[in-house]
Amino acid sequence: MAKNEVFQYSLVSALMDGVATHGTPISRILDHGDHGLGTFKSMNGEMIVLDGVCYQMKSDGTIEHIHTPSEVITPFATVTRFNPNVSTRATISNKKDLPALLLKLYPQSKNHFLAIRMDGTFKRIKVRTAGGQCFAREGMLAVAGRQTTNTFEAVKGTIIGFRCPAYVMGLNVAGDHLHFIDEERQKGGHILEFETEGDVEVGVSLMSKFHLEVPTEDEEFNEASLVHDKDGIEKVEG
Repeated sequence: MAKNEVFQYSLVSALMDGVATHGTPISRILDHGDHGLGTFKSMNGEMIVLDGVCYQMKSDGTIEHIHTPSEVITPFATVTRFNPNVSTRATISNKKDLPALLLKLYPQSKNHFLAIRMDGTFKRIKVRTAGGQCFAREGMLAVAGRQTTNTFEAVKGTIIGFRCPAYVMGLNVAGDHLHFIDEERQKGGHILEFETEGDVEVGVSLMSKFHLEVPTEDEEFNEASLVHDKDGIEKVEG
């Protein structure tokens, strides 16, 4: 994969339909990118790929560094080889302020993918982590209903993620999808809310090439209805 091209394995709609028993090795995901997010088998925890290293953020509050990525699978992931086209420093008082900053940096980005990275001290971050399916084909709405939330204050770390255009809702998550991990790699999760402590470093790249791979020889995927559930996805992603 070239720099600043999106590689995605499977569909968010498949997770909504509970397709999470099988997948592809994390090592294959890392072959395509060094910056990304996703989940793990049975939707057990949140994935963050930072500087080419994959971490599993679990609902019990622990984080596992995936040392043997060829032995761990993911049913869904999105990555890129991150090379920011624009870098700046900014204070962000609320997650809802991020779209305005991105629009300022990239006025012509409404219908494009953006990869995002923020490094610094965050005054407050609220995250959630999914605890995984209780049985095969349990949908993501039900899994998210048992999610664990945590709030961190005055914490140093990194936020990474993507902004996806509206037309890919169902394939991916339209809008901003962000995960956080702290500097010590001991806590993190899927971001629900955040506020910076003064300026943080912000890097953004615009991406126009999107590569999608869907599962093969996967009975769950073949049987999934893959209904476009915009309201359900927005509820899950917060």
